[in-house]
Order: sequence, then structure tokens, then C-alpha cells
Amino acid sequence: MSLFFDADWFDAKLAERGLDRAALAIAVGIERSDLHAVFTNARAPTQSELETFATVLRADILEVMLKSGVAAREAPPADAPPSDRIESIEARLDAIDTWLAEFEAQAKKKAAG
Repeated sequence: MSLFFDADWFDAKLAERGLDRAALAIAVGIERSDLHAVFTNARAPTQSELETFATVLRADILEVMLKSGVAAREAPPADAPPSDRIESIEARLDAIDTWLAEFEAQAKKKAAG
């Protein structure tokens, strides 16, 4: 399940492309009621749906995942050492840090430009 779904961000990105939620539902291949469930946190989007959201919105998949508030993680194997979980968390944090740095650089370019 997601922590939050930033519906306003998704609606703004759709509007930038002259699209609406119905168009997004069609692109994803789901009923509009299913998309509404995602937008209202009644269910989490699947990886495939997230990838399609990114494609339709012309956004980075990591940004889409962050704006989707995706928080569900697969549990590590019961016999996995704690260091595996720590390494996994560190890798995800590194990916977020990298994305944020790229996003900030792009924002600075747009502001200067």
C-alpha cells in the first residue's frame, strides 16, 4: 500500500500533456474506477502501472514512484542477515539522492534559462 498518492501532481502532469485521468486509465489498460482506487490510496499501483504512468507523463520512473508514495517492500528472506536489509535501504537512498540531485540540476537549468 502507498503512504500517499500525490493526485495533484499527477493531474498537473496530465494537464501539461492535454490529458486527463480517463486517458491515463486507457493507457494503463485499467478501468477508470481502478485508477481512482490508486489515486485515493485504496490500492497501490503495480510496477507495470508505474512504468506506464512514467511513459505517459514523460517523467522519470523514480519521480513517479515518489509521487505515488509507494512504500510496500518485499520482506527479506527469513534467513537473510541484517546487513542485506541495510544494504538494500542504502541502495534505495542512494537512488533517491541521485534522482534529487538530477532534479535540482534540471530545475536550476530551467530557472537560469
